[in-house]
Amino acid sequence: MRELRLRRGITLTALSEATGITVSTLSRLESGVRKPGLELLLPLARTYRMPVEELIGAPADVDPRVYPQPFTRNGMTVVPLTRKPGGPQAFKHILPAGLTDGREPDPRAHEGYHWLYVLRGRLRVVLGDRDFVLAEGEVAEFDTHLPHWFGNADDRAVEFLSILGPQGERVHIRASYRPGEPRPS
Repeated sequence: MRELRLRRGITLTALSEATGITVSTLSRLESGVRKPGLELLLPLARTYRMPVEELIGAPADVDPRVYPQPFTRNGMTVVPLTRKPGGPQAFKHILPAGLTDGREPDPRAHEGYHWLYVLRGRLRVVLGDRDFVLAEGEVAEFDTHLPHWFGNADDRAVEFLSILGPQGERVHIRASYRPGEPRPS
């Protein structure tokens, strides 16, 4: 459990606040002094956004498919598309027609780096003091320390993919130098 927490870059205090489990209990769980029951595993799995089976290291199923369990937040349906702890997490978001009509944007900031891709419809994005619309097939990426908000750009539904990565993680193209080849300038 300690390794998972550290890979996610979460402090014991932050994990305690997110789960409602005391720092001392979390510390004893990580050191192996205390064995976790469901009352501790469920809030940890919810915070890490992973199944309890994965949290406890149950044998991996040979079926590679992800069986998403959609949830609704502020009227928006969110479908988790990844189940791997740490690293980028992918989601599909569905905003029903009219969900944000007349609603004043309420931008929020948090840790991480965000990528968006609009599948269907038009997505209104408020990013800092900028307000713009992404159409189908358009992409945006930004540091989530910048206050941001998403909504319907018109009276139609909108669907988009989002990938939320750890702070400082950006899209990278990795290339390596091979001896005998000219070095890139």
